[in-house]
Amino acid sequence: MIDFIMQFPPMVQALLAGLFTYGMTALGAAGVFLSREIPKKSLNNMLGFSAGIMIAASFFSLLVPAIESTAEMGNTEPWIPAVSGFLLGGIFLWLIDKYLPHLHIGEKDPEGIKTGLSRNFLLVLAITLHNIPEGLAVGVAFGAAGVLNDPHYVATALSIAIGMGLQNFPEGLAVSAPLRAEGFSRGKAFFWGQFSGLVEPIGALLGAAAVIFIQPILPYALSFAAGAMMFVVSEELIPEAESDGSDMPTLALLFGLALMMGMDVALG
Repeated sequence: MIDFIMQFPPMVQALLAGLFTYGMTALGAAGVFLSREIPKKSLNNMLGFSAGIMIAASFFSLLVPAIESTAEMGNTEPWIPAVSGFLLGGIFLWLIDKYLPHLHIGEKDPEGIKTGLSRNFLLVLAITLHNIPEGLAVGVAFGAAGVLNDPHYVATALSIAIGMGLQNFPEGLAVSAPLRAEGFSRGKAFFWGQFSGLVEPIGALLGAAAVIFIQPILPYALSFAAGAMMFVVSEELIPEAESDGSDMPTLALLFGLALMMGMDVALG
């Protein structure tokens, strides 16, 4: 499979991977056609699973390659891009989270600057915001594989794409299910659910292009995506997953982390 993937240019690889992760978001959003209301406990468990995948992807598929690629380039101490990029990614998402109007799942009051936008649209904005680092992570990973021309990095990029796709399923449902419960038709709830994932192929293309055309930023871009994803996990996924006081989301997080870690090692 790795040899087959390497036949395509890195930008094409990134685009196809981004379309796959978007497709999984749309598939999750399509859950509203099966049921009007999704049990909150089930949704929380799925969010815990998503958090585990994103944590593992951040460290095993982004930070470790960032350190390795820095060592291969030999331009600076390997820890400098990893640490600085990671912090920049988290701070960047924090600033967007602070000022962009949006509404987190399960909360009553919107965050960011005051606006007259509807609650439903603010919910879609929140999920769309959190899909940005996922698309960037996929694109940067495939861009890194193209720059370094190493099957190991292609395998890592593939594992990220699969992992992001798996955790996008509950995120699509996390948008469409509340909209359906508030009275939206199935078609409209699905539309906005899948719409939240459209940013991922765009982010994948931008991430791949950045590291291909500006190669020195490669380790910084990998760690930047990791920091941005960890902010999403800490700010949104874990608090919402634990909102009902159950231990099951924590177990789901452990399972998601173990699955992603095992997949990364197996493919790599």
